[in-house]
Amino acid sequence: MSDTPTTNLPAEEQEDRLEVQNFREIASSLLTPAARLPILQGVEMAGVSLPYRDVVGGDHIVYVDFQRRFNLPRRIQEAEKHGRSRVAAELRKCERRAGILLADISGHRTTDALVAAMLHQAFLLGTYYELDRFGRITTQLFEHLNQRFYETTAIHKYFTMIYGEISDEGKFRFICAGHPHPLVYSREYRSFARVPRGRVVTFPPVGMFPTGEEFAERSAPGALGFKPRYRVNKIDLLAPGDLVLLYTDGLAEMSSGKYISDRLEGLVGEVRDLHAYEIVEKIRADVVRRDDREDDISFVVIKRSGR
Repeated sequence: MSDTPTTNLPAEEQEDRLEVQNFREIASSLLTPAARLPILQGVEMAGVSLPYRDVVGGDHIVYVDFQRRFNLPRRIQEAEKHGRSRVAAELRKCERRAGILLADISGHRTTDALVAAMLHQAFLLGTYYELDRFGRITTQLFEHLNQRFYETTAIHKYFTMIYGEISDEGKFRFICAGHPHPLVYSREYRSFARVPRGRVVTFPPVGMFPTGEEFAERSAPGALGFKPRYRVNKIDLLAPGDLVLLYTDGLAEMSSGKYISDRLEGLVGEVRDLHAYEIVEKIRADVVRRDDREDDISFVVIKRSGR
């Protein structure tokens, strides 16, 4: 904020500054405080978002704590009451899972947080309907989100996204839309085990192509056709201490694209036995000390508990 008192500014400029400040506060309220991170037996997780220019930017993280965000016991009871045993069974599986959505809106201005806020609310509203109908979050939710953002063409904004769910057994299932692939760190080998590209199915950024005819209100394809149907990828954290790192491309682009290989891998090796939130803090401190950031940077550490 400026050191110039707003009372010395023309009334119209004062109003503009108040509007910007109000927007920042609303956008910031969507960020998940550390105290509200999902709690899952056998799994630790933490993350951080570092806007490039302001208190908010184009990156966004949404955590899905099925246990605390949703009333699973009531939903299970209702499903069983109406003879929907399959839905009840899926809801019970959610008691042993947590979800993470990481999105990167094109651009890193304060106003790009508006698109993140649109995604935040649409995604969470959709999860209620998904749980009521299927007992879990399905790829259908993301098909509808893609179509909704594709039809909102006036904003000229696409975004990359990864949504994943981790189970208490260390199984990570995710969909990837134009986003950097997760990195898996092996505690035993003290290195990132690159996931072969052939094992990860990725899709275009959200909103770039229309969803298939069965999801589109208007069935006309885009100039390059429809987006392929989303498919789910799977990664297993086999050993205690292994971790998955989700991140936006702002992290990968540091140090001329060599930050992960030249610095981050060794740093994670040094702090691998710490709790997930301590690992996140060590990485955050290293990132903010550097002077080669050119974008918003966000990342999430998901670690299988055990030393």
